[in-house]
Amino acid sequence: MSSKDIREKYIKFFVGNGHKQIPPAKLVPENDPTTLFTSSGMQPLVPYLLGQEHPEGKRLVNSQPCFRAEDIEEVGDNRHTTFFEMLGNWSLGDYFKKEQLEWFWEFLINELRLPKEKLYVSVFEGNTDVPKDNESYEIWKSLGVAEDHIYFYGVDKNWWSRSGEPDKMPEGEIGGPDSEVFYDFDTPHDEKYGKECHPNCQCGRFLEIGNSVFIQYKKTKNGLEELPQKNVDFGGGLERLTAVSLDNPDIFQTDLYMDIIKKLEGISDKKYETENKAPMQIIADHLKAATFMIVDGVEPSNKLQGYILRRLLRRSAIKLRQLNKIISLNILVSMIQIILTIYNKDGQTKLVEKIVTDEINRFQKTLDHGLKEIEKIEKIDGKKAFDLYQTFGFPFEVTEELFRQKGQQIDKEQFRQEFEKHRELSRTASAGVFKGGLADHSEVVTKYHTATHLLHQALRDVLGPEVFQKGSNITAERLRFDFSLNRKMTEEEIKQVEDLVNQKIKENLKVDHMIIPLDEAKKMNAIGLFDEKYADKVSIYGVGPKYELDPKAKDQRDRAGYYSLEFCGGPHVEQTGIIGGIKITKEEAVSSGMRRIRAQLVS
Repeated sequence: MSSKDIREKYIKFFVGNGHKQIPPAKLVPENDPTTLFTSSGMQPLVPYLLGQEHPEGKRLVNSQPCFRAEDIEEVGDNRHTTFFEMLGNWSLGDYFKKEQLEWFWEFLINELRLPKEKLYVSVFEGNTDVPKDNESYEIWKSLGVAEDHIYFYGVDKNWWSRSGEPDKMPEGEIGGPDSEVFYDFDTPHDEKYGKECHPNCQCGRFLEIGNSVFIQYKKTKNGLEELPQKNVDFGGGLERLTAVSLDNPDIFQTDLYMDIIKKLEGISDKKYETENKAPMQIIADHLKAATFMIVDGVEPSNKLQGYILRRLLRRSAIKLRQLNKIISLNILVSMIQIILTIYNKDGQTKLVEKIVTDEINRFQKTLDHGLKEIEKIEKIDGKKAFDLYQTFGFPFEVTEELFRQKGQQIDKEQFRQEFEKHRELSRTASAGVFKGGLADHSEVVTKYHTATHLLHQALRDVLGPEVFQKGSNITAERLRFDFSLNRKMTEEEIKQVEDLVNQKIKENLKVDHMIIPLDEAKKMNAIGLFDEKYADKVSIYGVGPKYELDPKAKDQRDRAGYYSLEFCGGPHVEQTGIIGGIKITKEEAVSSGMRRIRAQLVS
């Protein structure tokens, strides 16, 4: 069964069971500072899981492109990827465990025609805060799942929140117990992963293909408390579901990757089925992820999303050099068209190819310089090998191979220790950068979020209607707002924008929330990204009250009389006076045609 067939069957099945299909979110989230990328289908839905009314109702379904940077180093086996497509369905306070588990089982058995005997499930064993999930256990048994195919696991396996286990959840985070389904490929067990094999064993016999999360708790200062509404959040990887429909444990041998692999075999003159699997898997995954990032507006840089994009492209180049030392790195560009064709996005080819070509050309110079530096080193240890990895992007195995030719042995354990030390520092830094976050709906973050709407409109008033938001990042300490402008703002313009925002805050304007048809929102001139797909009904926020336009104003759109009117999922303060005031602390360039403002709340 093809990936297209499975995607279509899944959407059709849940639409047939009362769900409304919603468009996927962008790979780069615009209003969630807790992460650099959309890493799950539920991520854009947090406000609605917390109780806010969704424009499309209580039952939703979609297919969401996702990226997880933390898996970069895991790619190179038959199942791990950084980029994947997540099939998801949600209940926002509507149905719960019984309907969800029955429907997913029906989809697997009747739609995908998977054999029952190859399916195993897991449920939450309970702890001191949350009881054992006997309800899911009984539901699975009633569906005909044998008792010896049902396994209980603790919070390390069968609890879900974006932050992990309950004790790691920050205040305001939501989560709950989950129930996973695994497919058994019946491959021999490798005892290096433990004496006994089980669904969560990492030996390769089992593959997780779907996870039903029962989001019913919220972390508070007093611990876990039940949410007013009980939610279901299901996610199933399209790549994995396609693999199990073929009874093949290697997702890279599905139609989502095979054309890329065949191209790599041709240009490298190497066969995938031999020792070349890992580098080919890494190139196929990384180049696909990079392509989707570029389509969503990311460009290579040394910061945030741009840094991850640069890392993916450079790691792909290194792996290509491993496959064939004399091949031109620019051959990577020839695979862009294949990737975009797989996902019917051919219209973006030229843009992606240009950005990839420019980055690969830059890296070629760095790579050549790095090779010369290696030649100068008489003796190399694990720390020096890590320095080469950090500076030039050389994986350990590349450096190891070069020095093996010189008769040297590199301490791999020392390299690993340096790598782990760096990764821990990166995690700490990320936790600091993204501390708080929009998803927790804290009072200060909500103030900042409403302030970005005022800032957006003030920028348009001062600089002109050609200015549009390109992204935002809000923490409990500051707001960061990216916008389109091909020049530096003057000090006078910065002061005008700051004064205008503070004036609207002082006026204590009312903030209205409306859920209306998309066409009506467009007629009201609400600001949105109309090249994006929107649902039939949309959520918009207006900051009022109605006012008379200044005939000299640069922005002549009436916005139904609101000062600011934007597509947004919230949350927001009820009156602008609650914000207090803002101070713009910095205005800087981000990339060509894009500027960035940083601001802080002031009392």
